[in-house]
Amino acid sequence: MKRRQFLQLTGAALAGGVAGVCMARTDIVRRATAVAMPPTDASAFGKARRFAELPCGRIAYVERGAGEAALFLHGAPLNGFQWRGALDRLSAHRRCIAPDFMGLGYSQVPAGQSLAADAQAGMLAALLDALAVGKVDIVASDSGGAVAQLFLVRHPERLRSLLLTNCDVEPDSPPAGVMPAIGMARAGTLAEATARWLTDKALARSTFGAAVYRDPARLADETIEYYVTPLVSSPLRRAQYEAFHIALAPNPLAGIEAALRRSAVPVRIVWGAADQVFALADAEYLDHTFPQSRGVRRVPDAKLFFPEEFPDLVAEEARRLWGIG
Repeated sequence: MKRRQFLQLTGAALAGGVAGVCMARTDIVRRATAVAMPPTDASAFGKARRFAELPCGRIAYVERGAGEAALFLHGAPLNGFQWRGALDRLSAHRRCIAPDFMGLGYSQVPAGQSLAADAQAGMLAALLDALAVGKVDIVASDSGGAVAQLFLVRHPERLRSLLLTNCDVEPDSPPAGVMPAIGMARAGTLAEATARWLTDKALARSTFGAAVYRDPARLADETIEYYVTPLVSSPLRRAQYEAFHIALAPNPLAGIEAALRRSAVPVRIVWGAADQVFALADAEYLDHTFPQSRGVRRVPDAKLFFPEEFPDLVAEEARRLWGIG
């Protein structure tokens, strides 16, 4: 911000300088406190959960911070809790909003509600309207990245920036690594297989955890419970969990490349190089497709859900993309 007119009373200028120093020190203290505070656990995250009553249902979300808004879009079978570390670090800079997609997490939608990616993008627009949010920065992972791209195409005027981690791209959606889960959903066995993780946490870590986390041993019991419990809490929720996966095919991104090539939104791509679901070539595709790409950062040994394990890295890249610090 510019200082006031130079030719003002010396006392006023000095007062302004002192105020500026105090504000700077306050900001430093605030940031230091944010780093020092313990990470948000499942209990605290659950207590912070709110619901927005939308035409499509009751959409669960957690909100922290103030000012310009940032929207955090999770993958499957996760929910907004995936971004807890990022919210801890970025809520000093943005009004951070982490919703749960329809069919996942703690959002509640009626039977028959579409759970496809385009419907999820429509839900996000309605959620932002309900929260009186105009433009946002989006940070997205996995299937959330597909929804983010559709949101960009449908509402380009509402995006300031887009930070994508490993996610769907038009030539690779759904990726081959997701097809077994889609097959189980079609057969009606996915929810039951997932429910077993609640009683056998070691199984959750050795199968799901080993596939998508660099260090599955750090997948805490409370984290598994927070993710899985709502998915299998009722026959309707089990059916919707499976319907979410069935809706991943056919390709929800078919035909959007031309629109992405016209986008003026700044995009940064951060990619787990050890991911067995989304290939590094997908990151290169995004980099070459978006005219305003800020390049690709490859994260060695990181798998699909690395943003949950490395929130400092996500926060660093988000701040750089947002022009903060």
